[in-house]
Amino acid sequence: MTSSQVERSETHNGWTMPEVLLPEIPDRLFRITDFGAVGDGHTDNTQAFQQAIQACSEAGGGRVVIPAGLWLTGPLKLVSRLELHAEAGALIMFTKEFAKYPLVMSSFEGIPSVRCQSPLDAEGLEHIAITGEGVFDGNGEAWRPIKRWKMTALQWESLLQSGGVTDAEGEFWWPSVAAMNGRVQTEKLVQEGIHDPLAYEAYRAYLRPNLLSFRRCKHILLDGPTFQNSAAWCLHPWASEHVTIRNVTVRNPWFAQNGDGLDLDSCRYAVIENCKFDVGDDAICMKSGKDEAGRQLGIPCEYVTIRNCIVYHGHGGFVIGSEMSGGVRRIHVSDCTFIGTDIGLRFKSARGRGGVVEEIAISRIRMTNIAGEAISFHLFYEGIEGSGSAKEDAFPVTEGTPVFRNMTIANVTCTGAQTALIVNGLPEMPLENVRISNFHATSERGVIAHYAKDLLLDCLKLQTNVGPVIKLHQCQNVELIELGQCNSASGESMLVVTGADSKDIRYDQKK
Repeated sequence: MTSSQVERSETHNGWTMPEVLLPEIPDRLFRITDFGAVGDGHTDNTQAFQQAIQACSEAGGGRVVIPAGLWLTGPLKLVSRLELHAEAGALIMFTKEFAKYPLVMSSFEGIPSVRCQSPLDAEGLEHIAITGEGVFDGNGEAWRPIKRWKMTALQWESLLQSGGVTDAEGEFWWPSVAAMNGRVQTEKLVQEGIHDPLAYEAYRAYLRPNLLSFRRCKHILLDGPTFQNSAAWCLHPWASEHVTIRNVTVRNPWFAQNGDGLDLDSCRYAVIENCKFDVGDDAICMKSGKDEAGRQLGIPCEYVTIRNCIVYHGHGGFVIGSEMSGGVRRIHVSDCTFIGTDIGLRFKSARGRGGVVEEIAISRIRMTNIAGEAISFHLFYEGIEGSGSAKEDAFPVTEGTPVFRNMTIANVTCTGAQTALIVNGLPEMPLENVRISNFHATSERGVIAHYAKDLLLDCLKLQTNVGPVIKLHQCQNVELIELGQCNSASGESMLVVTGADSKDIRYDQKK
């Protein structure tokens, strides 16, 4: 494998997408079976895997091949100039023995954190790839807590009979008492600024690892495999550059706690294409740290192309936030399909985050059976699904005030959603300069916008059942063009404007 350009330079709204380069991997071959690995599903192959990886590293790099079989192993520490290739029929199962996961300093949910080492772990490396048609399984059921409301009564009863414990309210199941108690204890350590892994030893069962964690790496390729059943997030490149993710399948149970698919976190120069996601939380998510920790790190997620991906389940199909304190900018999303996600295009943040999200270009998105909003801008997100709402009181603008601006969304079709478009902007910092054109949707409700400025809605075709098609509250400089094919089955008005500060609302039925 040699370095090559995988993304031609493209220009979007005045900015150019730089080249994204593939890793350089020498043409050498190492098979794990030559190092004593046994694919019977029972033998612990950790040593054989690491010996093959070490031999590859000492030779100057190459391809480590995992043939068809059931391969049980502990977490793997990768090296530079390595291609880990899982052939068709290879199922790599990471052990459920927590003691085999060393505690390491990592990042989780936007802040520096002590975590168990990820099954696929890399830090400060260059030129690394994971390829092939095999499956990497994190055995996440050994780690994950489960909320009662996400299961049927029969499933919940079966879960209780399997062991584990529930919280005092009986609404949250944990695999063990240690895992349940670890939540409060580790939060205390974080608040006290203690990051010594030894202090966290008693709470190892709570410190669920992401399936893949690549930190401060360059020239990454994920091409072909299935990554599934993670204890927490599935794929987490952090503070890395030149990231290519293509032709992969990412799967987590729909009820998986923190079961994100891909969290591209403070990364630059990336391409995600031809991938499939079916997960328990946000599917394709752009992040850049949380609150003060994210602002201090100050590495934006930028220059990212996402195209030709399918999301079957997830809290959001394409998502920015809510941890976006280092900024997210220059993202291009196109030709994606969302089937049955909770929200389609999801933008979320909250006071205290800070950061700027801007120069986002999205086009040719198809959605169906969306449970909530087809497009959502929610700047009152509080970390709980469905929580938070627009409020009237303006706060002082500080470094903790998030800014969302300068975005274009075009050629979006949605059949079936609760709401076509919702905007919950901040009174002190409205959503600014967003242009939505050629948006066709059938939904219960149409457009509901609170605190938006310089908003263009051009050529919308909305079929709704409840309320006015478009409701604007405390919005300024809004231009509505060619809305003649919008209507509500309830017979209510096309447009309702409320709020004493709403002004400059221009409604042109014919372009």
